[in-house]
Amino acid sequence: MGHVILGLLLLAPQSLYDLVKSFEAGVALVYSASTGSIKRALDSLLEKEWIEVASVEPGGRGRKVYRATAAGAREFRTWMTGELAGTHLETAALPRLFFLGLLEPPERAPVLRRIQRRAAADLEALTAVERNLDAVDVPPEFRDVATYQRATLDYGIASGRHALAWISELADRVERETRPA
Repeated sequence: MGHVILGLLLLAPQSLYDLVKSFEAGVALVYSASTGSIKRALDSLLEKEWIEVASVEPGGRGRKVYRATAAGAREFRTWMTGELAGTHLETAALPRLFFLGLLEPPERAPVLRRIQRRAAADLEALTAVERNLDAVDVPPEFRDVATYQRATLDYGIASGRHALAWISELADRVERETRPA
C-alpha cells in the first residue's frame, strides 16, 4: 500500500481525499484500499520520512497535502526495480505495471522480465499440481466435487498462460523500443 501511495504522490502532491479519489479513479482497478488503510499508510510513510506535508490549507479543516521526499522517491524506485513479493502475481505485478512510466526507459524492461519470470514460475507450480492430480484416483463419491476443483485449476492454468504470454509480449516490445538505434 505504501509504495502505491508513493507512486501517486510522485505523480502529484495530494491530500488524503485526493488519494482516495485517485484510488477510485484508476488504482482500484489493480489495488483496492479503504480510506482508513490509506490514512494508516500515510502515517507510516510520514514516520519513515518517505513523505512530508507539503502544505496545510488554512481554515477549520486544515486539509494536509502530502508529497514524496527524495528518500521516498528512492524507496519507490527500489521497490519498483526489486523482486516481486507476495503470494499473488497480480497483486505484486499490476501496481508496478501501473507506475512503470515513472522509471527511466532502460529500467522498464528488467522490471517486466522479473514479472515474466514470476508468471512462469507460478504457471509451473500450477502445472505441477495438474501433473500430480492426473495420478490421483478419485473415489466415485467425490468425482463431482473433483470435477469442479479441476475446472478451477484449469482456469488458473489458462489464466497463467495468458498472463505469461501477455507480459512476455509487452517486455519484448519495451526492449525493442529502448534498444539503441
